[in-house]
Amino acid sequence: MGSRFRFHVYPSGGAPIYQQLMTQVKFQIASGNLKPGDLLPSVRDTAEELQINPMTVSKAYSLLEREGVLVRDRGYGMRVLPGAVKGGIRERREELKGLLKDVIVKAHQLGLDADEVLNLLKPMLGELEVK
Repeated sequence: MGSRFRFHVYPSGGAPIYQQLMTQVKFQIASGNLKPGDLLPSVRDTAEELQINPMTVSKAYSLLEREGVLVRDRGYGMRVLPGAVKGGIRERREELKGLLKDVIVKAHQLGLDADEVLNLLKPMLGELEVK
């Protein structure tokens, strides 16, 4: 995939830009748009395209590497690591619960009710099931 993958950042989105990049990579992997072995855009290209500091992109990639999502391929860049899913189902559910609690808190802060959150989630879950 490599050069076809494009990031989008929302400076006023509340989340740090490096976290936005990390979330987008993980979502693209979960949805099957990024597959094991796919190259991510270079740090330089991504930083230029998004007009952000290259260190921000580098931080996102390094953290994803540390999490076992990406691997550095010398001379080529960062690739999606095969078998990026780690841990047992219980461990993965607990990790997801932590993330969902953050979503619920943020939804409450934004004044969104459960139906509105579910309406936002359903199309995203649908994207995961299509692949």
